[in-house]
Amino acid sequence: MDYVKLGLKAGLEIHQQLDTGKLFCKCPSFLRSDEPHFKIKRRLHAVAGETGSVDEAVKHEAAIDREFIYEGYNDSTCLIELDEEPPKFINEQALDETLKVALLLNCEIYPVSQIMRKTVIDGSNTSGFQRTVLLAHDGYIETSFGKVGIATLCLEEDAARIVKRDEKSATYRLDRLGIPLIEIATKPELDTPEKIKECALKIGEVLRACKVKRGIGTIRQDLNISIKGHDRVEVKGFQDPRIMIDTVKKEIERQGEELKKGKNNGEVRNSKDDGSTEFLRPMPGGARMYPETDLPLLRIGRDRINELKKNLPKLKQEIKEELKKRGLSDEMVNLILDGNLDEFEALIKVYDKDANLIAKAVVLWRNEFASKLKKSFEEIKGILNERVLEEVLEALIKGKINEGDVKGILWKIAGDGKSVEDALKFDKIDDNKLEEEIRKIVSEKPGLRGGAYMGLVIAKLGKDVDKRKAMEILDRLVK
Repeated sequence: MDYVKLGLKAGLEIHQQLDTGKLFCKCPSFLRSDEPHFKIKRRLHAVAGETGSVDEAVKHEAAIDREFIYEGYNDSTCLIELDEEPPKFINEQALDETLKVALLLNCEIYPVSQIMRKTVIDGSNTSGFQRTVLLAHDGYIETSFGKVGIATLCLEEDAARIVKRDEKSATYRLDRLGIPLIEIATKPELDTPEKIKECALKIGEVLRACKVKRGIGTIRQDLNISIKGHDRVEVKGFQDPRIMIDTVKKEIERQGEELKKGKNNGEVRNSKDDGSTEFLRPMPGGARMYPETDLPLLRIGRDRINELKKNLPKLKQEIKEELKKRGLSDEMVNLILDGNLDEFEALIKVYDKDANLIAKAVVLWRNEFASKLKKSFEEIKGILNERVLEEVLEALIKGKINEGDVKGILWKIAGDGKSVEDALKFDKIDDNKLEEEIRKIVSEKPGLRGGAYMGLVIAKLGKDVDKRKAMEILDRLVK
């Protein structure tokens, strides 16, 4: 496709849950699967926004006239979530994490912000509105295509969780309502499917560097997209990287077909698993925002920002470069970054002479032992946990063992079931005695290769022999 000729213009809206308490109350922010303790029923009505008009999307929802049922828990749901009590002041931890994201995205942070109410009457908010605050603007991310602008960054409360819906009613659970949610909107500068995908992945990398929730449903991504002559369409549920490019291409084709038929429907559509989209509701406008009167203005001082700048998390690419400088291969770097970074960084502080040794202990040897013992990686990790690895490394630092002994010691613990103390107990032949024994073996059986001699050395002196030292001696003796 000729995207320039088509006039493709797109921007992303990314919503990411933070791993903190709820935004305007003290309730915990976890989802529950047990039976709710109570249910309440409500109907929601359309109200005018700050401009005095009722938004088109709000009118659409009001016309359906559904009954809403809300499920809650006595020990993790409060009156604020039921809209029976004013909100408490904004969660400070959630605010700090959002400001970190803003700084990592090179945004300008507003010193004073007004918390707003956004009218939402699809039942996902008991109050009929969502609280949101615009915190930052005019940032950017670096991509292989150049800079992509970040238009706005907001902090808002997540909606209630849908349980079931039919034509007459909808049931929501209140465990998700109020979980802090960052909303990042890029500028409409994305003009190819490849740019859209890369930008989504780059912003995801920034978010994962901060204190965010992980797993299905914790991040939701929307795409605003149009071609020349067509109004903007918002595609919901645009987060599967495997079909992002395909979804963009299919939506371009769909809009092109509409224009041929003389249609031009700017609307909200839902992304389907096959990359196509389906109508969801009319496009919302700006007529559904009005100030939150129960909360004061939010003021963010320069001292707070400067303090946060001192503790900004590192991004994945930056960590990769640091690991490579330590001598790790690309493959090893990826293994460490796949859920093992915290442990690696803790252990490298204990023993910083050989990063590859730490990486092997954390990932490779655990995997190898798991395969040999027909156990899962997590089971082996439970046996060879961080404290066990620390004790072995401490013995290495004290000179009780050599680097070449570490793998064998770990096998004794994981494979033979020995304690760390027992695994570290073995009689080690000194270097002079080792060379004397190796010379005897070579003189008794001349003409063999180094590997064959090593086998004889291990057979005579045991598997705990310092193999690296033995090989150094053999290299000198066997030409």
